[in-house]
Amino acid sequence: MSFRDRAHAGRELAEHLRILQEKGTLPDPVVLALPRGGVTVAREVARALGAPLDVLVVRKIGAPAHEEFGVGAIAGDDPPLFDARALNQLGLTEEELAPVVARERAELHRREQRYRQGRPAAELKGRTAIVVDDGLATGSTARAAVQAVRRREPERVVVAAPVCSHEATDLLRGDADDVVCLMRPSPFHAVGLWYEDFEQLTDDDVLDALHGS
Repeated sequence: MSFRDRAHAGRELAEHLRILQEKGTLPDPVVLALPRGGVTVAREVARALGAPLDVLVVRKIGAPAHEEFGVGAIAGDDPPLFDARALNQLGLTEEELAPVVARERAELHRREQRYRQGRPAAELKGRTAIVVDDGLATGSTARAAVQAVRRREPERVVVAAPVCSHEATDLLRGDADDVVCLMRPSPFHAVGLWYEDFEQLTDDDVLDALHGS
């Protein structure tokens, strides 16, 4: 099974979440998209649930010279959340990654300003925060997002994605109140393998999704 594109995946995920909403397990929801890829998925979820849509910018911390290999993540101005096992595997220290963290923090703030355009962050206190991405490979960025969301005092935090690895699901169950995934394939390999169209999105795509929600 695979999804045609992110919009298709979002509609499938939204239908599952709508059923949970009807059962009363998602009261007063706010949908938080992890940009860029998660925004198109989250737009469909917000529409189906009749919920506001906002963004939550999280940045992966990549290993020097191997940026695609994530060793941690940051959200907002929170301290970096490192993967101790990955650091040990690569023989890295948190101090050595300080320049990477600083660079990613600057990009995070740039994107927040671009996407939010002066709008305040959605109020989460006492509500159900649904953190949505297009897929969860390691779960490290979603975990950083959940921990940042917790500080805003929601009643519940739910992580939702069309496709997830078993590793990511297990990791997030310790932080989120619920993890909703439509597929948990094994072996997983990469999120993009489960989409027929997985074209990379731009900042303009994110803004179009937010304004069209």
